[in-house]
Amino acid sequence: MIRRAQLFAILLLVSASPSFADPYVATFSIVASDPDSGEVGVAVASRFFAVGSVVPFGEGAVGAIATQANADVSFGPRGLELLARGVRPEEIVDILLRGEPLDNGRQFGIVAADGSSSTYTGPGCLPWAGGRAGANYAVQGNILTGEEVVIAMEAAFLATNGTLADRMYAALLAGDARGGDSRGKQSAALMVRKPGSGYGGKNDRAIDIRVDDHAEPFQELGRLLDYAQMNYAWNEAWTGYVEKNYARALPPMERAARLAPDVAEVHYDLAVIRLANEDQNGALAALETALALNPKLQDQASKDDDLDALRDDDRFKDLIRP
Repeated sequence: MIRRAQLFAILLLVSASPSFADPYVATFSIVASDPDSGEVGVAVASRFFAVGSVVPFGEGAVGAIATQANADVSFGPRGLELLARGVRPEEIVDILLRGEPLDNGRQFGIVAADGSSSTYTGPGCLPWAGGRAGANYAVQGNILTGEEVVIAMEAAFLATNGTLADRMYAALLAGDARGGDSRGKQSAALMVRKPGSGYGGKNDRAIDIRVDDHAEPFQELGRLLDYAQMNYAWNEAWTGYVEKNYARALPPMERAARLAPDVAEVHYDLAVIRLANEDQNGALAALETALALNPKLQDQASKDDDLDALRDDDRFKDLIRP
């Protein structure tokens, strides 16, 4: 499975109060982009129920936004619309703040798909509150134990190798390790958007995971992220297979199998895609692993048109024999 030492940059949002009546979403978060992979994302955590339902917004090939503190959730879709029109993040900050009082308690971070970014913390945000921004990221937080939280997040994001999700998650963990939300922890979320990366290649939801209420939300988010990164690769692979682009389908399917060595269905689809790439021996090896993990797949294999090229192979006959 994925090594937790290489984890994604996370937008952590910490609620100002666990009270349901309190409008503040005191949070620490990271918005980030990877222009090379075409991904944008947000990672966030907070002492606030279901922070993932409030803070993160993103659109593949456009950008990502986190809106927190005295959050105005309209900043998400409005900001993305402006990014799609080519408006720069620093200009979007000014546009979103039009009509806001000078002592506003808004906090938000913006990153465009090309890596340009900006972060804003209003004077009305509860301390400690602030942020840092650079090429491909913006980190911000309020009601934190101190500035060291966002400094650690920034450093972890820049120092971590791996996927965008790995780097955001590393930032999230680093912020928590330096104190995070001064009131405690409750929820966390991480999303990655990339065009055509979702189920069936029909949307941009590469990764979309949430921990709404948990004693150890960072640990639980990490567990879900392991599976989510496998699922991301699996979706990409199967979309390529359905489109008959077998060469493109193979690398992400191999990655999915490495990330999920104990998931039988992943190895089954690896067998199908290896076979489509004319690797009969590799297909049989993957199918053997799949059936060992889940013997109930034997009946499916015996009838699956995707495995027709193996029908006359004695090794295949042995595998599907009742």
